[in-house]
Amino acid sequence: MNVTVEKLDGNLARLTITCEPEQFEAAVEKVYQKEKGRIAVNGFRKGKAPRKMIEKIYGEGIFYEDAANDLINTSYTEAINDDATADLVIMSPPEIEEVKEFGKDQPFVYTAKVALKPEVTLGAYKDLGVEKKTAEVADEELDAELKRVQDQNSRTVSVSDRPVQDGDIAIIDYEGFMDGVPFDGGKGEDHELTIGSHSFIDTFEEQLIGKNIDDDVDVNVTFPEEYHAKELAGKPALFKVKIKGIKVKELPELNDEFADEVSDFQTFEEYKADLKKNLAEKKQKALDEEYKEAVLKKIVENASIDIPEMIVDYQARQMVNDYAHRLQAQGLTLDLFLKYTGQTEEALKDSFKEQAKTRYSNALVLEAIAKAEKIEVSGEEVEADIVKTAKDYQMEVEELKKLMPPAELENIRQDLASQKALELITK
Repeated sequence: MNVTVEKLDGNLARLTITCEPEQFEAAVEKVYQKEKGRIAVNGFRKGKAPRKMIEKIYGEGIFYEDAANDLINTSYTEAINDDATADLVIMSPPEIEEVKEFGKDQPFVYTAKVALKPEVTLGAYKDLGVEKKTAEVADEELDAELKRVQDQNSRTVSVSDRPVQDGDIAIIDYEGFMDGVPFDGGKGEDHELTIGSHSFIDTFEEQLIGKNIDDDVDVNVTFPEEYHAKELAGKPALFKVKIKGIKVKELPELNDEFADEVSDFQTFEEYKADLKKNLAEKKQKALDEEYKEAVLKKIVENASIDIPEMIVDYQARQMVNDYAHRLQAQGLTLDLFLKYTGQTEEALKDSFKEQAKTRYSNALVLEAIAKAEKIEVSGEEVEADIVKTAKDYQMEVEELKKLMPPAELENIRQDLASQKALELITK
């Protein structure tokens, strides 16, 4: 196999990969061995027909396309480990540009475009004049947090001597109709609906106010234009509702007894002071993150970096994969999410592109700063990071090390150096 490299503008390169005729022949034979069991030839049991017989009947090139795809996959892996590409840091999957004519006793030649790791020319990265804010907790924020905890510790009681009011929990059976016909997903029993929560569409909840237990209520609504079920979007519907019960929330009093029940403090004032302290810490953490982002944004603006679109696209696809895994952890597939939101996977990927570019730019400048500042990471620091990761995943350290690819130690070292660089510019 032969590999030649052509450097292109914009941190791109074109690889021309030439495979020997023998490599292509081996790929064809591999495909034949894999596929022969699926091909029927008169006079032979399935899987027993000779390759020459199959090629004679179906054409010499019957296995060529699959062989070409297989050879591209295997030869590309070899090509990026070839001496000709040793000085390239490739940051994207290949884009196969051209596969030249190929066939029996011919070399197999194709070209692949790849994105290379961009060079970074740093501008100013210290004393950038970005304001570092100190968190303050307003009385309104503390009151809102107290209300949240109070609500969290409330209890519900049934009432039967009055109609539904705003803020009540109405227990209802309901069924939705469109043009007199029930529609899918429009029926529920013993549903607890908080009036005023706006969890149901349009004016559904408001139409229950003033109604009593055992009342049958006709609720007329119109579905939003952007409703996820296209067959219902923008259309009027009638819900037949039976009010089966009314509940109200009883909130505990904010006093010493409340503090003793929800915390380790015996007095309400102590609890309130601790709550304010925790809110301040949470706000400060968020402000610190905003500060870091603002500093990095300024550094990226001051730097010179030319990031190929191929890298941004690849990083965005990785973010889609990560998002799919998070959805899966919540019991939802990506396909179902896309259906509900009316998006395509390509549109979702495009929505991640700006974030992907920012993340990658930030990583590049931090790596460049670590290099400029000659930041070093000791073997002990790398080992401590591995121990922490093993603990997070509830694994033995040696077991984790066995699973690590050879380049992972250098990746950890670089990540730790970048973290130190971030601490340096945001201290």
